[in-house]
Amino acid sequence: MLERLLFSTLFVLICGIPAVAEAQKPKDVKGARDHPAIGARYPGSTIVRYDVQKFDAFTLLLGPAKDRGKPGKHERLEGKVTRASYEIEKGRTTLEVFRNYEKRLAEQGFAPLYACVNKDCGGRAFNHTVVPYWSGFSENYEDQRYLALSRKDASGDVYVSLYVVRNHSEGGPRNNRIYVQADVIEIAKMDVGMEVVDASKMKKEINTHGHIALYGILFDTDSAKLRSESQKALTEIATLLKEQSALKLFVVGHTDNQGALDYNLKLSRARAESVVAYLTSKHGIAAARLEAHGLAFLAPVASNKSDDGRQKNRRVVLVER
Repeated sequence: MLERLLFSTLFVLICGIPAVAEAQKPKDVKGARDHPAIGARYPGSTIVRYDVQKFDAFTLLLGPAKDRGKPGKHERLEGKVTRASYEIEKGRTTLEVFRNYEKRLAEQGFAPLYACVNKDCGGRAFNHTVVPYWSGFSENYEDQRYLALSRKDASGDVYVSLYVVRNHSEGGPRNNRIYVQADVIEIAKMDVGMEVVDASKMKKEINTHGHIALYGILFDTDSAKLRSESQKALTEIATLLKEQSALKLFVVGHTDNQGALDYNLKLSRARAESVVAYLTSKHGIAAARLEAHGLAFLAPVASNKSDDGRQKNRRVVLVER
C-alpha cells in the first residue's frame, strides 16, 4: 500500500513538471508577432513591447548621436513602422545575439548601412536617441551594438534599425539580460484619407459642420516641427482665409493616447501654434484671426486601441470662431 502511494505521488510530481514549466513560460505582449522581413526571433526571447503605426515618421540613425535625443547623421523615413522590443533569456551576450541577427538579416537580403559598438555609437547620447526611454534599454550604453540596414523590394524599400544592449542599470531578474529593439520601416504612401483637402472643401465643411479635421499637416515625431509635406495643406488654409476675409478660426491640435496626458496637451498646443505661426509669417494672415489650442487625446474620433484609430486621432482641426 505504501509503495503504491509513493509511486502515485512520484507520478503526479513528474507529470506535473511540464505543466508548471509551461505555465511559467514568458508570453509575448498581446498582439505581438515577429516581423516577416526579419524572420524568426532569437531563441529564448519574448516580445515585451510592441507597436505598429500604419503610417508614421522614423529617424534612422546612420552615425553617432550628438546629444540625448539629437541624432547626428540620419535619414528621415516615412511608411509603416513596426517596433518590437525583445527580452532574451539569461546567459547570452550582446555579440552572440547581434551576430545571429546580422546573419539572419543578410540571408533576408538586407545590406548594411551603418554599424557601431559601445562608445563608437556615441555612448549615453546614442542610447537615449535610438530607442524610446524604457526600462531594460535606458541608461545601458556600456555594452551596446547597433546596425542599420535596407532592402529594395518590388512593393517598396524596407529598412531595419537593430539595437542590442545588455541591461546593467537594473537589479533583480532583469539584471544582465540582453534586450533587442528591432524596428522595421516599410516605405509607403499616405492613405487616401490623409491627402490634402483643398480650400473649397474646407469652406463647405466649415459652413456645414463648423469645423474640419485635416490629416495633411504632419510633424516630426514627438515634435511641433512642421514637415515639408505640410506646405500644401497650409497653403490651402491660407487660400481659404484670404477668400473668406471675415472668417476666424480656432486651430486645435489632437494626438493619440501614446504618452502622458500633460505631455500630449503641451505637444498638441505647440503643434497648433506652429500652424498659426506658419500662416501668419509665410502667408501674411492676421494673427488676430487665428487662435491655437491643444486637446491631446481628450476628443478622439476613433478608439486608440488600434493602429487605424490612433492614426485618425492624430489631426489638426479648424473650428469656426
